[in-house]
Amino acid sequence: MATGVLPFGQRTLERSRARTYAPIESVWEGEDAQLIEQLLHYYPKKTPRRILDATFNGRRFWRGSKRSVVGIDIDLGHRPAIVADNTRMPFGESFFDVVVYDPPHIPNQGRDKLKDFNTRFGLGIKSPKEKGYAFSHTFPPFVKEAHRVLRNEGLLFAKIADYVHDHRYQWAHVELVQAAKDAGFVPCDCIIKIRKGPIIDPKWKVAHHSRRRHCYWLVFRKSENCE
Repeated sequence: MATGVLPFGQRTLERSRARTYAPIESVWEGEDAQLIEQLLHYYPKKTPRRILDATFNGRRFWRGSKRSVVGIDIDLGHRPAIVADNTRMPFGESFFDVVVYDPPHIPNQGRDKLKDFNTRFGLGIKSPKEKGYAFSHTFPPFVKEAHRVLRNEGLLFAKIADYVHDHRYQWAHVELVQAAKDAGFVPCDCIIKIRKGPIIDPKWKVAHHSRRRHCYWLVFRKSENCE
């Protein structure tokens, strides 16, 4: 056989793959639940059996899904399978195939007490007004735990949004990528998720930054490579 020539059966398989392969869209305008289903079909190297939603929030990412998902949340009101802090997860090492993560996106704004992130998300004394309502300090302990509970080649899907606070742009997605890399993950993809409308703080009528209509879904793999 000539060097570099594939056997007939392998050539047929490669042609079949080429015909059926369809890359995932890098800009997504649908619902998160639909996108997660696409992610679960596209990125795993084998069918995921054990999926953890580390920020369960009433199963909103799984509307219409028949997948069996273990959900944890610090709020019993969301009726998670397990009430737990995702920076100290009660699971053994290499237990899950996929972890899904949706941290707080926008810190406290205005006088709306319902947006008190310190209470709702357990951010506590590290996130008061004097410290800019920061929540990026939760990224390193979470990604370390996610890396621990994921098997080799396991995937972390994270939804994250940048925001503006105290007249400064806060690069939350950059901080999450760096924390994940420090924990041992390989950043593998970034999908722009379009919102129906921009988030506008009514307090600021004029602001010298774009009225963003997007957030990001970031894909990380517990591996040395993405492919």
